Amino acid sequence: MAAPVDLELKKAFAELQAKVADTQQKVKLADLQIEQLGRSRKHAHLTDTEIMALLDGTRMFILQSKGVIHNQLLEKQRIAEEKIKELEQKKSYLERSVKEAEDNIREMLLARRAQ
Repeated sequence: MAAPVDLELKKAFAELQAKVADTQQKVKLADLQIEQLGRSRKHAHLTDTEIMALLDGTRMFILQSKGVIHNQLLEKQRIAEEKIKELEQKKSYLERSVKEAEDNIREMLLARRAQ
């Protein structure tokens, strides 16, 4: 005779599965955003390096001075770094959250087996 299905356990597994899928999607999104911000930061750094290497007498068509452009590019790099740190923290929180949910399910299974 088949054992009755534990509805509470089945519900917990379904919730965990949904949470894992949602979290994996959010982690992938965070990874993509981190990658894009990294490229933006690198682009700003390379642009800044090239502009600052030019001599002051060099003829170029820019609307602002080298100093202003330099400050804007440094700010862009700083903002990108801050956002990357925030996304990495969010990503680690999501991963910990899923691990805790998995641990709770394991504990529930062990408690059911002990009964």
